Amino acid sequence: MKVLVVDDDVVSRMVLMHLIDGCGTFEIVEAEDGADAWQQLEAGLRPAICFCDLRMPRMSGIELLQRVKRDPALQAMPFVLVTSATDGDTVQSATDSGAAGYVVKPFQADQVRVHLAPLLAPVLTPSSAPDEGEHAAETPAATQLRLGINAERLLVYLGGFQSQLAAAGGELQQLLARGDQQEARLRLERLHTGCVTLGLHGAAAGLQAVLAGQLSGVAVQAVVAGVQRAVARQTDLTRQAMG
Repeated sequence: MKVLVVDDDVVSRMVLMHLIDGCGTFEIVEAEDGADAWQQLEAGLRPAICFCDLRMPRMSGIELLQRVKRDPALQAMPFVLVTSATDGDTVQSATDSGAAGYVVKPFQADQVRVHLAPLLAPVLTPSSAPDEGEHAAETPAATQLRLGINAERLLVYLGGFQSQLAAAGGELQQLLARGDQQEARLRLERLHTGCVTLGLHGAAAGLQAVLAGQLSGVAVQAVVAGVQRAVARQTDLTRQAMG
């Protein structure tokens, strides 16, 4: 799995690469600035995620992000900005433009790990089924066994959680519109707890990634929609297992 690291500061690039290497088994590809990164992407490089410095010569992180989001072959790639703590307004603008989040210099391992977590396979029990992305989850049977419930009760839990998600979408947008980041984070953390309880590993990782950065309406709307899809899929699997 390839990770693209773009930074004109070689020391910062090395530190970030070291932290990524400590989070799992990745093939790390370097680019010395946005122009170098774009040249590699145009040549066919398809990383699973990109960590990109915000301020660089020749082509900035914002310019590279805009090109990536305009390219149908690249626009789904998570794009994480690397920035200083003084770039808050620029980071918010970039997040609204499609950035998956950001990490702040000096780097902390947890900041990096949360963006890589969705790419890593979840820890599976013997009765769990491997899956990918936002749908990574326990099998319904594994969730029932862990919680000590039957399939009918699991459907009740999933239905209740889906109703909670439907209400949360609008509430979160209102909170963010009036700048109440703290309350929005509390709501998202409760949704994260629900995902963990129901064994929705991919959805939980998506929420965790959003919580790692400054919240934006676009990012929150996207992650809540992803959780809703994961719950709907798990509901279908539960019903199928019931026959």
